[in-house]
Amino acid sequence: MKMRTYKNILVTGGCGFIGANFIRYLFGKAEFTGRVVNLDKLTYAGNAESLADIATKAGERYVFIQGDICDKELVGDLMTRFAIDGIIHFAAESHVDRSILGPGEFIQTNIMGTFALLEAARKIHSEGRPIHFHHISTDEVFGSLGEEGFFFETTPYSPRSPYSASKASSDHLVMAYHHTYGLSVTLSNCSNNYGPYQFPEKLIPLMILNMLEGKALPIYGDGLYIRDWLYVTDHCEGIWAIAGNGKNGATYNIGGENEQTNLAVLDALIEEVAKCTGRSPQTLHALKKTVPDRPGHDRRYAINCDKIRNELGWKPRTGFADGISKTVNWYLQTSTWVQHVRSGEYRHWLEKNYGDRQAIAAGKAGAQ
Repeated sequence: MKMRTYKNILVTGGCGFIGANFIRYLFGKAEFTGRVVNLDKLTYAGNAESLADIATKAGERYVFIQGDICDKELVGDLMTRFAIDGIIHFAAESHVDRSILGPGEFIQTNIMGTFALLEAARKIHSEGRPIHFHHISTDEVFGSLGEEGFFFETTPYSPRSPYSASKASSDHLVMAYHHTYGLSVTLSNCSNNYGPYQFPEKLIPLMILNMLEGKALPIYGDGLYIRDWLYVTDHCEGIWAIAGNGKNGATYNIGGENEQTNLAVLDALIEEVAKCTGRSPQTLHALKKTVPDRPGHDRRYAINCDKIRNELGWKPRTGFADGISKTVNWYLQTSTWVQHVRSGEYRHWLEKNYGDRQAIAAGKAGAQ
């Protein structure tokens, strides 16, 4: 298959964690000479500051549009105005705890937003103009694993939370548009990402910042839930490989091949923060606090990456220890970014809801 090339890529959710890292990755590749149009609603988790230097250096090759992927008129206008020939779709509500407290936004953004983008792409396709749609999804759509085994691309979907159910639905929509309308699509299911620019409601940045502030380090249940950890730059490299060379209509798993329990992750963070700041590891370990488990908590995720490795030559490059070291050091060196991203709406929501793990465990609606 001839490699896909792009002149004008629409990146949705480009001010979020993975989206911002992907745009940074793209502009770091000498062979990419096209333009990126970044469509982001700038909800609490979006931060245009993550791409401030890219906006300066890239000039007219980078365009930022603040807007909602659910706005069909806006999406259609962008597709035409910028002659979009590729969509890399990151934009999503992605936090499981938030989906338990308020699932409505997840249904709207993750399902209806994807629908709006697919409709816009279908129109371009029906007019005979080339366009490719790459959809970023999650391993959470597969449900939970036992002590052994892996998720494969052929694993049946079994979502357990409003978040994973909304992502599963959007995955099915993407594939339906390929089979029904002939739209050129690829899809990737990734494991847990970590690294720079991650919003501090997720486990790794939240624990780092809580340590720095002497706050409790909450651990759900027994702390032995297992996740496969993927360094975000490795993920971006995998996405770009699929967008360029992945088979039309195919799905690919992207994993870090780094299975760790939540407790092991926390212990690694404690050791790295202690080493970098001179704090006592014993003092940081004493901040651990067991909290009630959340409903539908999947026990183990693990991804098999043979397909992307064999077909596209991709493999994870970053070991867990190296990734944790890079991540901790980044957060220690970017206090201004952290202060800005934790202000405003997020701080209000955090103080109102996120600290109340009892409410999350009970599945009580609160954050809308």
